[in-house]
Amino acid sequence: MLLQKTLIDPCVNGTLNVLNSCKKSSTLKRLVLTSSCSSIRYREDAQQISPLNESHWSDLQYCQKYNLWYAYAKTKAEKEAWRVAEECGIDLVVVNPSFVVGPLLAPQPTSTLQIILGTVKGMIGEYANKRLGFVHIEDVVGAHILVMEEQKASGRYICSNSVRHMSQINDLLRTKYPSYPHENKCGNQQGEDIPHSMDTSKITQLGLPPLKSLNEMFDDCIQSFQEKGFL
Repeated sequence: MLLQKTLIDPCVNGTLNVLNSCKKSSTLKRLVLTSSCSSIRYREDAQQISPLNESHWSDLQYCQKYNLWYAYAKTKAEKEAWRVAEECGIDLVVVNPSFVVGPLLAPQPTSTLQIILGTVKGMIGEYANKRLGFVHIEDVVGAHILVMEEQKASGRYICSNSVRHMSQINDLLRTKYPSYPHENKCGNQQGEDIPHSMDTSKITQLGLPPLKSLNEMFDDCIQSFQEKGFL
């Protein structure tokens, strides 16, 4: 299967390569791994058990059923990381961000920001039938620094703000930036639109400041697109 070679294997094996390198280090104090809320929210009972917290995992069979191969890969990779860390006594802490939004940190938009850019410019034909959390890149960076430096940090940490359907994000951007064409049609993908919420109390109790709002993250994103000539 092509996806096995191009997505799943690189995700899982890349994570394991890092863990195996850490096993050889005598000075390693802690490993902070970036995972994803995609390894948490994809399950049949997501709505019933919400708010989802760090104890929840995406169901691999659910991911296979709906061809959610990114979530499948991220879930397998994180589970493997925890297995190796436990076997080898590595102090592993995992940050699980949702959909990361904000200003560009690189010359080109990331794959997630390309989705926003394509939706605003009306270039992809439809917006996704997807419901998910969003988080500002600065909050994600802050979460990583916090769990790296805070001695009592342990386990997984959800880093996510409000959960919204992509139609709500499309409406928000259309209202704030009406001069752009925007997408008008919702896709018909199944499996990603389950209503749910995320419990972020663990990371805030550790010391992360209040997360930036949807308006802040998308304003910073659009302004960055404009400054770099993408809009």
